[in-house]
Amino acid sequence: MSGIDGVAAVRPAADEELAGLAEVEKASEAPFAEAGMVLPAEYMSADALRKCAIVLVAPGPTGTPVGFAAVDVVDGAAHLSQLSVDAAYARQGIGRGLLAAVIGWARRGGLPAVTLTTFRDVPWNAPFYRRYGFVDLDEADLTPGLREARAHEIADGLDEIAPRLAMRRPLRAS
Repeated sequence: MSGIDGVAAVRPAADEELAGLAEVEKASEAPFAEAGMVLPAEYMSADALRKCAIVLVAPGPTGTPVGFAAVDVVDGAAHLSQLSVDAAYARQGIGRGLLAAVIGWARRGGLPAVTLTTFRDVPWNAPFYRRYGFVDLDEADLTPGLREARAHEIADGLDEIAPRLAMRRPLRAS
C-alpha cells in the first residue's frame, strides 16, 4: 500500500477506525508507566478526532491502526495534538513516519509550520521532535492558541508529572 509522502501505509483514518484509536493511545503509554509517570486516563474520543483537521493512521500487520497522529490548525499553523504509537510497535519508525506525513500534509496545505506541546525531558518526546527540526518555544514566542493549549495542560496537571513545553518546526514550501 502506498502512503503519504512515500511513508508506507500512513494514510488518513477512516471514520470507522476513530473509536479504536483510544486503545492505541492507551497502549502507547506503557513507556511512561515504566518511567514512573502516571498520565491522566483521558483519551481522544471518536467525536474529538472527527473535529480534527486530519487524523492520520499507520496500520499494523493486520491492517488495524497501531499508530495515529491527530492534527488541528492553531493560529494558522498545523498543530500536532496527539501522536501515539502502540508500545508493542515502538522503535519501528512508525512515529517518524507519522510525523513525516503530518509535515507533508501541512506543507501541501501551505501552512508555515507545525507546532506541538510535549514533555520537555522525556526521550521519546521533545528530544525526538528536536531531531526532526522542532525548536523549543519560549513563553514570549507562544501564539494565543499555544498559550491556551499550555494553560489547559497546566490545569490538567500535566506539568506536575514532568515539565512541558511548546515546540515549532518552520516549513519551507516545496
